[in-house]
Amino acid sequence: MSNHITVTTGIYDAIKDTLRRKRVSLEEEKRLTDELRKAKQVLRRDLPEDIVTVNKKVTLKDHTLDFEHEYIFVPSTREKLKKNKHSILSNIALAVVGYKVGDIIDWPFKEGERKIEIVKVEAWEG
Repeated sequence: MSNHITVTTGIYDAIKDTLRRKRVSLEEEKRLTDELRKAKQVLRRDLPEDIVTVNKKVTLKDHTLDFEHEYIFVPSTREKLKKNKHSILSNIALAVVGYKVGDIIDWPFKEGERKIEIVKVEAWEG
């Protein structure tokens, strides 16, 4: 498990803006604030391929609800849930952004704590 998230400066700023706008629960806000404090910021070209970020197809296993699902994380303006395109600032994306394949994250979702594992991260060109 990574002891810090790795994000681009753009994603870092977008998460900070989401926190400023109070778009997450209090528990999520505390967790994200703590993660940003320890985050490693890199240029997009220096971001490892197995890190969850925008324009990636990500397979997640939810150990709490016992299911596996593939998500496509896109910029907020390109979100289309019917096409499985989720905003990089959606609840599920905020839980895993900056983590890498193999990481297991305990996340305080609004409906309760869940354990999420990152199974696969692939480039996505939409």
